[in-house]
Parts: sequence; C-alpha cells; structure tokens
Amino acid sequence: MPGPSTILDSIGNTTLIQLNKVVPPGHAKIFAKLEWQNPTGSMKDRMAVAVISRAEADGRLRPGDTVIEYTGGSTGASLALVCAAKGYPIHLVSSKAFSQEKLDHMAAYGAQLTLVPQEETPDGRGFTKKLFLDMIETARKLTAQPHTYWTDQLNNTDSIAGYASLGEEIWEQTNGQVDAFVQSVGTAASLRGVAAVLKRYNPKVKIIAVEPEESSVLSGRAPSAHDIEGIGIGYPPPLWDPAIVEEILSVKTAEAKEMARQLAGKEGVFAGTSSGGNVHAAIRIAQRLGPAATVVTLMIDSGLKYVSTDLYRSE
Repeated sequence: MPGPSTILDSIGNTTLIQLNKVVPPGHAKIFAKLEWQNPTGSMKDRMAVAVISRAEADGRLRPGDTVIEYTGGSTGASLALVCAAKGYPIHLVSSKAFSQEKLDHMAAYGAQLTLVPQEETPDGRGFTKKLFLDMIETARKLTAQPHTYWTDQLNNTDSIAGYASLGEEIWEQTNGQVDAFVQSVGTAASLRGVAAVLKRYNPKVKIIAVEPEESSVLSGRAPSAHDIEGIGIGYPPPLWDPAIVEEILSVKTAEAKEMARQLAGKEGVFAGTSSGGNVHAAIRIAQRLGPAATVVTLMIDSGLKYVSTDLYRSE
C-alpha cells in the first residue's frame, strides 16, 4: 500500500469541465480547469512547490532561511502553504489594495506581512504600476537581511516548470483535442508553462494571452489603473515571451467582473475576476473558431477569495 500523503501531494490533477450556459450557440466548446481545487484555492500552488523544491535542491534555500516574496495574495498563500508544510518562515509583501481574504489567508499559514500603501487613483481602482514596483522594492530591501531567500516570482523561471503539469493534464483530459488555450497574464509563467507542453504535442494550438483593457501594455498601450486582481502589472513582465502567443486580447474590468458573476449564477462556477476575464476572452475566440473547435481556459482561483469585494459583496 502507498504511504501517507502530505498536503503538497494534493496539488494538481484538477477537474476539467465544459461551460454550457454562458457559451452562445454556434461557438466552439469551452472547457475550464478548476484550479481552485488546489489546496489554497488557486493555480499558484503549482508554481510554489516548484520554486521552493528547486531552490532546496540546488542550495539557494537552506534550512532556517526565511522566504521573501511580493504578492497580490494568491502566490503568497501558496508559498506560505509550502513553507508551513516544509518548516520555513516566510515574510510577504502585499497591500490592502488586494482582498482582505487573501491577506488573512497568508497570515493564517503563519506568514509575516508587510503592507505597502495603496496608491490613490481618480477612479478608485487599486492596481497600478507604481503599486507593483513599490512592493517589489520593499521585498528587495528585506532580502538584505541574512538567511533569506527571495523567490522573486516575476523573474524566477522555476515557476514556469511548475505549470508543465497543468499543460500535461489539459492535453490528457481533452484527449489531445485542444485548438486554443486562453490565459490571463500576471507573471506570464502559467501561460509559458502550459504553452510549451501544448505546442510540443501540437504546434498548431493557438495560445491567447489576456490582459486588462485599461492597462493593455502587452498590446503596446500605456499603463493605467485597473481592478482585475493578479494580472496586469503595468509593464511587460520579465517572463513574458510574445513569440509563444498567436494573439493578445484585452478585457475590460467590468466585462471580467460581469462574466465572473454569470459563471456563478448560470454555471455554478464560483471564481475570481481574472477567471471571468479568461472566459470573456475565450468566448470571443470560440465564436471565431466555430462549433467544431475546442478552447481551454483556467478558473485561476476561487470566488471565496473575493467575497468581501464588490465582485460578490451583497449590499
């Protein structure tokens, strides 16, 4: 009989479902990976295991070291989970611009938090280039302390390898019948990790990147504030590789939020804003490809991370 599992063994192998009621007739089939089935409720658990285990293996992370990271919350919770399971202290830099649920989630795993002040914007949207740069610089200063390891998610290529399993699962669960993969860009690691696997199996698979329309820098426009947590950092992330994508689609914050609400109310699929943006973009691709095609996207995280925000909060 197999030995006992740990919480880290529960990461991955998430369910793939077909979306029905939000997809208009005559469109391609759209399938979504329920990444909230990972233990912290997001796909980031995959990269967290990869970056910690690889750093352990080559000596960058040693027993007793404190892990440092800047985060909007999901990466922080995932790293904090892995550090709790493996016995590392962790110090995370975040901001009250992100949902209170995410901040509380990180703290629940024992993470020490440093919160960077939120930049005031005329429309009240909280995610700006300055906020992300301030968080990164704060984390950088923390790494001046001895016995620290900075995972540095925007620059760490180990995170790309963490999503290879996601690509393998998509290929297997669709029986190799996938015509397009649609995913929002935060660090770009998940897009690259999945794309590398799917393109290896079939170079004709279309890779579609999604970004906030209000800050569509990947499309060559100026950065601005938006309200889609976890994506759109205001400049092309270092791991971004335009050569792997066939197209970049921009989605308005309002469109992403409305689709997230429709997913909950019509499909029973309770996800975050970026997942709503993914489906909004996937429907546009599905209309173009037609009913014989298959489009796959991700439910990046659970709606439970956003119940205190205007995405789902009832007045």
